[in-house]
Amino acid sequence: MLVNARRTFRLHRLAHARAIHEHRPLVEDPRWPGWGVVVGIEVHAQIKSRHKLFSNTRNAEPLDLPNTRVSPYDAAFPGTLPRLNASCVELGVRTALALDCKVQPRSTFDRKHYFYADLPSGYQITQHYAPFATDGHLRLSKSDVSVRIKQVQLEQDTGKSMTDRRRRVTSIDLNRAGAGLMEIVSEPDIRSPEEAADYVRTLQALLRAMGSSDGNMEAGSLRCDVNVSVSRLGEGFGTRCEIKNLNSVRFTTIAIGHEINRQIALLEAGEEVVQETRGFDEDRAETFALRSKEDAPDYRYMPDPNLPPLILDQAFISGIKEGIPPLPASTKDRLLELGLSERDVDVLMTIDATIDVGYDGEARRGAVAYFDEVSQGRSPKVVVNWMTNELLGQLTLHHDLHSPTHPFQNNPVSVAQFGELIDLVESKRITGPAGKTILRHIINNSSTATPSALAAELSLLAGEDVDASLKKWCEAAIQALPKEAEVVRRGNKNVVNKLVGHVMKSSRGAADAKAAKSMLEDMLTS
Repeated sequence: MLVNARRTFRLHRLAHARAIHEHRPLVEDPRWPGWGVVVGIEVHAQIKSRHKLFSNTRNAEPLDLPNTRVSPYDAAFPGTLPRLNASCVELGVRTALALDCKVQPRSTFDRKHYFYADLPSGYQITQHYAPFATDGHLRLSKSDVSVRIKQVQLEQDTGKSMTDRRRRVTSIDLNRAGAGLMEIVSEPDIRSPEEAADYVRTLQALLRAMGSSDGNMEAGSLRCDVNVSVSRLGEGFGTRCEIKNLNSVRFTTIAIGHEINRQIALLEAGEEVVQETRGFDEDRAETFALRSKEDAPDYRYMPDPNLPPLILDQAFISGIKEGIPPLPASTKDRLLELGLSERDVDVLMTIDATIDVGYDGEARRGAVAYFDEVSQGRSPKVVVNWMTNELLGQLTLHHDLHSPTHPFQNNPVSVAQFGELIDLVESKRITGPAGKTILRHIINNSSTATPSALAAELSLLAGEDVDASLKKWCEAAIQALPKEAEVVRRGNKNVVNKLVGHVMKSSRGAADAKAAKSMLEDMLTS
């Protein structure tokens, strides 16, 4: 009986490998001539809900003290029972639908048994055998590649161990224990480290757009387990190794590259690749062995006796589907149709893919929504130029480098202020430099005053007698910089820019730079 079970399992794996190869054959990479690479990724994304998956405890914030967000259930006190958080289910279903998955009407919870200090119960509740969503796909943002999603499942997070190397003491923080996770498992359709990075970034953008996870890898709310195998072109798939707990896109790329080279070196030396779980040493930029990798029976999966099946009716699924916000790909297409360049769209989308979202899917306003509101009745190209070149530049300049937030999240310029500022410049009531001065003033002082009021207060409005004012500023510049003025009189017009700079400073940006340069040249060469 055992021999037949093992034979059936091997045949199933071979059939699965053939299906993967038919979907996307191995490709040759000049970095590894003669070899093909196969990568699959399991992403663990923390669900952006107020409470944990099976208890009413608030999810921990980054500044919370250790072990202050722990319920008796999270700490595995005897007699405590789980109670499923409906918000986690809703956000999970929203994500699955965005990934074009089939949401299952019936799914179940299993116990995955293993011993570790940060798992006080000795098991993790997950959905190994009957996940709530299967058979989806994700089209990558940088290439025309579609990665199939095998399944999406709900599971609880573990605690965190913290080691003080100097004192040789390891302590356990259970704040994260029991937090809701979505495990998003891809098929091994990825063929390079760069595609893996694109997959993670594309998935991050989708999760944030859905409001289901902040996708912050640095804070630990999104982690990757990467399966890597190599084989000679024309042969079957190789033995895979799993790299655990990668917490940045950059480290994911480096770890995959190192693992590819390691496996190729072993095979070229006539050795075998051992199936195992590996970690990643960030300082040495290389993977290292953690433990031998066994199959699912090693975890002794069993149905959780305290949790009934999760039943999702069609009305519930349809209601969530109707409320799904636009996907990043459709948003990008819409922005390109407005005449924006690829660069401008990438900047807006990157900001949206970086900023945090509120709990339970209540997304804070991102760059795209801000752009949409400001560009109502205005030129989209003008608005995006002011946003990407001036607004974002000033916000970045004044951003605290140690802050975990994106500069745009601290934007004090309201939609009304920004729109009026652009209108003032476009109607030539103020100059472009004057508009930049007003923008800096609003950001530096978090001012709520209207740009027109600030232009009057700062004497930046263009007067009725523009030529007279400009002539006065130019004469003052010539008197203040006599040596430079003399050089211009002798025919070196390049120096006139210093005089123009004095005019702009004297006028506090109210003067038109081109007009000032033309008038100075006329005054000094006529």
